[in-house]
Amino acid sequence: MTVTKRPVLSRRSFVAGTTAIAAGGLAAPAIAQSGDDIFADTPAPLSQRNVMGFRAHTWEPYFSDLNNGAILVDTKGRNLHYWSEDRTIFKIYPTSVPLTEELTRRGRTSVTQKVVGPSWAPTPSMKERNPDWPDFIGPGPDNPLGTHALYLSWTYYRIHGTHDTRKIGRQSSNGCIGLYNEDIAELFELAQLGTQVLLI
Repeated sequence: MTVTKRPVLSRRSFVAGTTAIAAGGLAAPAIAQSGDDIFADTPAPLSQRNVMGFRAHTWEPYFSDLNNGAILVDTKGRNLHYWSEDRTIFKIYPTSVPLTEELTRRGRTSVTQKVVGPSWAPTPSMKERNPDWPDFIGPGPDNPLGTHALYLSWTYYRIHGTHDTRKIGRQSSNGCIGLYNEDIAELFELAQLGTQVLLI
């Protein structure tokens, strides 16, 4: 199995990218960071990690508090925001999102289970659409859930990793939110049971 590595951002490609963003009238890239300044309304500072062509959201329009931490999934922007309860950690991760509007669920839920090395089974509707799919795949490199999974209170919905890095940043899932395996491993350590989740 070929593993695609994430691109390394050079100064030249970064300058070219931000120039293109500015010319198009889009917000400046935002990245994962920590510290008190992360809750400002301005775009976050730039870094070589997690640089994406989107603006960071602030948590206040979406959550009344940060009890147990909060995860905001922007399905249009194809990114996930995480805020810690004590407001010292803020992360943004690129994600995969559902293939179609019909497969996309929005609203409030929470983390109900955390699993390292999750197994996977297609939902009844997935099996109906794809009858040739296997009934079960255990943990490992062929598992669509990657290395870690955060189970949500919604049946069948997960925030999980993926071994197929081509899916990140695209409409490529059957309903779940996918992250690079290294990103879901980091989020897995930050999130806890009861962490608030909102998909918009």
